[in-house]
Amino acid sequence: MNSLPPKSPGFAAWLWRRPQRWFLLGLPVGGLLAIVVGAGFASASLGALHYTSTESFCTSCHEMSAPFQEYRHSAHVSNAFGVRATCADCHIPPSFVAGLLRHVESGATDAWGHVRFELNTPTKYEAHRLEMAQAVWKELKADDSAECRSCHTSAAMAFDKQPATAANEHRSMAKDGTTCIDCHKGVAHMLPQGG
Repeated sequence: MNSLPPKSPGFAAWLWRRPQRWFLLGLPVGGLLAIVVGAGFASASLGALHYTSTESFCTSCHEMSAPFQEYRHSAHVSNAFGVRATCADCHIPPSFVAGLLRHVESGATDAWGHVRFELNTPTKYEAHRLEMAQAVWKELKADDSAECRSCHTSAAMAFDKQPATAANEHRSMAKDGTTCIDCHKGVAHMLPQGG
C-alpha cells in the first residue's frame, strides 16, 4: 500500500478555483473603498488647486508684493464693466491638465527662487523683471493666449466701439497668427525695460 500524502493541487488550480463566499463580499467592498479613496483624493486635489489659485496664496510671498500692487492699479481690477481678473485667471491656463502642469511648474520655479533669494529686494526683482515677463509672454504665446481668451472672445467684441486700428487687428488675429500677448504686454503689470 502506498502511504504517500495526496498530491496538492498546483497554483493554477488554486487560482481558478471558485472563491469562498466571504471572498465574494470583498470584491464590492474593495471596489467601494477604491471609489471612496479616489473621490477623496480627487476632492483634496481640486481643493488644493482652488486654494493655490487665490490671491491670498499668490501674494503670500513678499516677492509678489510689487507685482500685486501693479495689478491692483490695472484695468483687470477696476474697470467700467465691474469684471475682475485674479492672478490665476491670467497666469494659469483654463483647461484642467494644462492648469495643473502650470501650477506645478510655476510653484517649483517660485519656490526655488524664494529659497535662493533671487527676488528678495526691489533691485533684484527689477533685475529679473524682463526675464520673468518674457517667460510669461512665451507661455501665453504657446497656448494662443488661452488665459486671455477665457474672458475676452473676439465673437463678443463690439468692433464698432473700438478704435479702427484695434478693431482691424482683433478681426484679423486668426488669419495672421497673432495672439493677445503680441499686442497687450504690460496690461496688468509694469512693462519691463527692453520689453
